[in-house]
Amino acid sequence: MDENVRKALEMFKSGFNCAQAVAGSFNEDLGIDDKVLMKIACGFGGGMRCGEVCGAVSGAVMVIGLKYGQSDAGDTAAKGNCYKITSEYIEKYKKRNGTILCREILGYDVRDARDRAKNPGRQKEVCPKAIETAVLLLKEMGF
Repeated sequence: MDENVRKALEMFKSGFNCAQAVAGSFNEDLGIDDKVLMKIACGFGGGMRCGEVCGAVSGAVMVIGLKYGQSDAGDTAAKGNCYKITSEYIEKYKKRNGTILCREILGYDVRDARDRAKNPGRQKEVCPKAIETAVLLLKEMGF
């Protein structure tokens, strides 16, 4: 098993969300403090808690930004490159997983308490695959 995938799955099993697991599995590769990264990624789990973009995808986009993102206002080349890589990533993830939306991946709306109650343990069944796909796709793209 790929080392980043292993680390991401361990992080998820230990209690971190999908975004934290994907982003955190690359923190050493990118030289980022893991505590800061975990705090940044925390609010992105569960599709930003509203079932929108999957946390695993959001974590991957954070990794892309950390590697290629713009840090100077005038560096439009870095911004354009980061946007291009992000768009490529999103399209590839959609092709592999059918969607980037958390609620579609899970099969229920995370905002709805009744839906959550009807689907106990669903995240533990579904999210590891979303995390693995997110990490492996990053690796295929050179991360």
